[in-house]
Amino acid sequence: MNNVFEKIPMNGVKNIIVVASGKGGVGKSTVAANLAIAIARNGYKTALVDADIFGPSIPKMFGIEDAKPDITANGDKEMIFPVVKYGVSIISIGFFIDRSQSLIWRGPMASNALTQLFENTQWGEIDYMIIDFPPGTSDIQLTTVQKLNLRGALIITTPQELSLNDARKAASMFNNPDLKVPILGIIENMSWFTPEKHPDEIYYVFGKGGGLKMAKEFDTVLLGQIPLVLEVGEAAEKGLSIFSQKNKDVVTAFENIAGLIVSKIK
Repeated sequence: MNNVFEKIPMNGVKNIIVVASGKGGVGKSTVAANLAIAIARNGYKTALVDADIFGPSIPKMFGIEDAKPDITANGDKEMIFPVVKYGVSIISIGFFIDRSQSLIWRGPMASNALTQLFENTQWGEIDYMIIDFPPGTSDIQLTTVQKLNLRGALIITTPQELSLNDARKAASMFNNPDLKVPILGIIENMSWFTPEKHPDEIYYVFGKGGGLKMAKEFDTVLLGQIPLVLEVGEAAEKGLSIFSQKNKDVVTAFENIAGLIVSKIK
């Protein structure tokens, strides 16, 4: 299938990685955003694409909901320049729509909008592009896989079995013989909870070992486990980076995962 579709030329973009999950509510966008920041903090030119056309959340997480990308005319096309924050070049459909209105588009319309974002954005030189997929396996995922040369996929899950069942569907899509996108690894989010006033206590709220179990099933690696920390959600709501927060366990988790991803793809 990859050979049938004409690829979008992404000149200057070296490595494209998609972040996927089978269901919402597992913190996929939070993981994608903070991984992009972590990679940028290591000195790499990093981009983040919010591919959730119907529910873009990246502008909110970066505190740039009111930002408007610069746009210039280039013949019959418009050239879009990403919004940059925390060293990450960001594009989202959320920059171009009224966030109080819902998009009522059929799948092909959403796919075309995403394709235009890729084609018309002036990325410049990018070492790592992170694409934050919507939950599930829909037109957006298929369009991206078919039209971009991907280096691999990251699967986000929580430890609980319900989340694993949905994450398996996302992983299976990438393993489809017609798509063949390498799964770089599993990232387990909300792995445990430690009360701020009792740092020696660990509670496995959503179960234990799910990420490792899934990694073995799909013959890949567990890249890391991210603890459930209230500060992470609060930071996202305020458009703040977790790297400015007090909890170093979360910071260390993202730094380690980012380091592993970079070491796998250079």
